[in-house]
Amino acid sequence: MKSPRSFSLGHDVVSVGLLALLLIFTSVVLVSQSIRSKVLRFENVYVMKAFNSMSLVNGKTVNNSYDENVVQDIRKLTLSNTTLGPSRMLDHTGGANGPSEIVGSLVATSPSLDYDIAEPVSLLSNEPVSTDCDLYHGKWVYDSSGPLYSNNSCPVLTQSHNCQRNGRPDKEYENWRWKPAHCDVPRFNARKFLELMRGKTIAFIGDSLARNQMESLLCILWQVEVPNNRGYKRMHRYIFRSTSTTIIRIWSSRLVHKTSAPFDHVLQGLDKIHLGVPDKNFIDLIPNFDVIVISSGHWFTKRSAYILNNEIVGGQLWWPYKSRINKINNIEAYGISVKTILTSLATHPNYTGLTILRSYSPDHYESGDWDTGGSCTGKVKPAVKVVEKGFTNKMYEKQVTGFNHAMEKKTNKSKLRLMDITQAFGYRSDGHPGPYTRLDPNKITKRGVDGRPPPQDCLHWCMPGPIDTWNELMFEVIRREFEGPKGLS
Repeated sequence: MKSPRSFSLGHDVVSVGLLALLLIFTSVVLVSQSIRSKVLRFENVYVMKAFNSMSLVNGKTVNNSYDENVVQDIRKLTLSNTTLGPSRMLDHTGGANGPSEIVGSLVATSPSLDYDIAEPVSLLSNEPVSTDCDLYHGKWVYDSSGPLYSNNSCPVLTQSHNCQRNGRPDKEYENWRWKPAHCDVPRFNARKFLELMRGKTIAFIGDSLARNQMESLLCILWQVEVPNNRGYKRMHRYIFRSTSTTIIRIWSSRLVHKTSAPFDHVLQGLDKIHLGVPDKNFIDLIPNFDVIVISSGHWFTKRSAYILNNEIVGGQLWWPYKSRINKINNIEAYGISVKTILTSLATHPNYTGLTILRSYSPDHYESGDWDTGGSCTGKVKPAVKVVEKGFTNKMYEKQVTGFNHAMEKKTNKSKLRLMDITQAFGYRSDGHPGPYTRLDPNKITKRGVDGRPPPQDCLHWCMPGPIDTWNELMFEVIRREFEGPKGLS
C-alpha cells in the first residue's frame, strides 16, 4: 500500500501535466489566430491593390492590366504601394452647400484639420508610415504650422520660383499638406533624411522640374546643415559632410540622346531626338548613384525631329515631307523615350540603386498654353475640381506603360518605383509662380484692358510650396526601400 505522501506526489504530477497540456493547447490556439489574422490582413491589402487596378477614366471603368512579372514584383515588395494605372475620380459632390471636400485627391474648402478616416493621425506626426498605405490617394488639408523653410532661409532658391520675393501677395498656398486617405506622410525630418542617406548619393536627372525638386530638397536640408557645393554648370553637386550625403542634379531635357548636328536631310540647328538611345551625358554615371529621381515630359512639346533605328520617323512642329507619313507624334515619342531610359536603368549590369519615376507634373494654363495666352492668375487655394487635360492624361499613361515595360524587362538588382503625383497635383493650380517670376516692381500681374493675361509660369512651382510635398513622398519611398517593412499598422 502506497503511503499518503507518495499518493499526494503522484497526484501533483498528474495535475502539473494536465496544466501543461492546457497551456500548450491555449498557445497553439492563440498563435493560429494571430497567424490567421495576419494572413487575412495581407489578403485584404492585396485585394485592395487589385481593386485599385480598376480606375475611372472619362466616366468609364478601365482595367489597368499588369504584366505577371509586375504583379509578382508587387506581391514580393509591398513597399511600393503604387497604383500603376491612370486614376481619375474627380467629380465628387457634397451636400446642399456644395462640395465640402474632394475625395480622391482632395481639398477642403475651409482650413479644417478634421479627418473622415477611422484612425486620424496628427499632421505633425514624425512616425513612419505603414508600408501598406497608399500614398497617392487622399486630400489636401490646411496646416497652420506652415512650410519647412522660408524663401529668405534658402540661398539656392531660383529667382523665378521665389514667389514671395517676386511680389506674390498671398501665402496660403504654402500651408496645404497632402494627407493620404488612410495614413499620414510625416513632416519632413531633415536630420533623419541625412542619416538615412548616410554615405549615399541621390541624383535628380531630367528637366527643369528636376531642378525645382532638387532645390526644394536642398532648401529643406539647408535648415540643419549648409552643404559644400562641388558642382559645375552641367552637374550640380552638393555634399553634406556630417553624413557624407551627396545630392546631384544632371540636366537632360528628354533623357534620351539629343543632337543638333545634321542628320540625313535635316539641317544643323533643329534638335534631333534619338528615341532609342539613352542620354550619353549621364548613362555611364548611374552605377555611382544609390537613388535616381527621373523627371521628363514637357520638352516634348518643343520643335524637334524624332529618330528611331537610325531613321527619321516623326517630328514635333516640324515635318517638311509631303510624300512621307509622320509616324510618331510627340506623345508617342515621349512613350518611347520613357521605355528607353527606364529599361536602360533596369538592365544596366552595374546599377543596383533605386530609381524613382516621378509621374507627369500637370501644368495649369487655362485658355491657352504658355506661349498662347494661358493663365493661372488669381489662383490662391487648391482647386475644388480638376479640369481634365487630355494631353496630361496621355503623357501620364505613356509613363505608366514605359514603367510596366521596364519592370518586365528588368534583369539587374536595382529597384524601380513610380511616385504617382499627377492626380494629387492636378488640384494645385494655386502653387505656380504665375506672373510672379521676376523681381521687377513694374511687372504686369493683372489682365489688360483687352482681357489678355500677362506672361506667366503655370508649370514650375513656388518655393516654398506644393513641390515640397514631392520630397516628403520621395523620403517615404526611400525609407520603405532602405529600412524595410516597418511603421504603423
